[in-house]
Amino acid sequence: MSFLLFLPRAVFVVIWIVSSLLSVAVVYPLVSLPMRNAMNHYWSRMLMFICGVKVRVVGQPVQTGAALWVANHVSWIDIFVLSSVRCVAFIAKSDIRRWPIIGLLVAKAGTVFIERGQRYAIKAVGDQMNHRFAQGEVLGLFPEGTTSGGLDVRPFHASLFEPAIRARVCIQPIALRFLHRGRRSDYVAFVGEQNLVQNLWVLLGTTQVVVEVVFLPLITAEQCEEWGRSKVSAHAHHAISSMVRSGIKG
Repeated sequence: MSFLLFLPRAVFVVIWIVSSLLSVAVVYPLVSLPMRNAMNHYWSRMLMFICGVKVRVVGQPVQTGAALWVANHVSWIDIFVLSSVRCVAFIAKSDIRRWPIIGLLVAKAGTVFIERGQRYAIKAVGDQMNHRFAQGEVLGLFPEGTTSGGLDVRPFHASLFEPAIRARVCIQPIALRFLHRGRRSDYVAFVGEQNLVQNLWVLLGTTQVVVEVVFLPLITAEQCEEWGRSKVSAHAHHAISSMVRSGIKG
């Protein structure tokens, strides 16, 4: 069953990716930022459909204006899950740029890459974030810095909350809850020693994968300014981890 599911899905994924890369090369230079964002949004929705992932939105996402979306990190599909709700430019570790195909896609989608271990990296990323906020974009941040199984949340790194606080934009915590065949599960999580190809085999070879995207109450610009990055980070972590853990039996 896995192979019979995987093969046609993999073929359609390759076709969709190639056509999207051609669009990026040919169409992107000719259209405005709102049109590029609309294309990324549509592309992400279709990719999740082809992969057999159902995205279930809970709560009220910020749909207009600049904002920082902060979420727990479970899989490489998190980027496309969130972009299927609203086009999001993500802040991601530079390693992702070197992933086959997926790295090129997320780069062309406007991802802001951060070089780990470089002293200048935070300032450089902060400057790029400010530029995106000034254009009214929403940025996505995975402050755990790595993926988890999706049943708990690792500690947050607070440093990249600072540019959003200084830019006076609201911050919205988001809990990503993965289900497989009706139950909370880490089945398709991209963790451990698993590589991208192995994870694709798992994802494309199964059915009934649902990602609940739970949009939690906003942290307003005024609250962010009053609390500072450490308290904002702690508040977001508590809100997200409480929602991620809820509904898990045992």
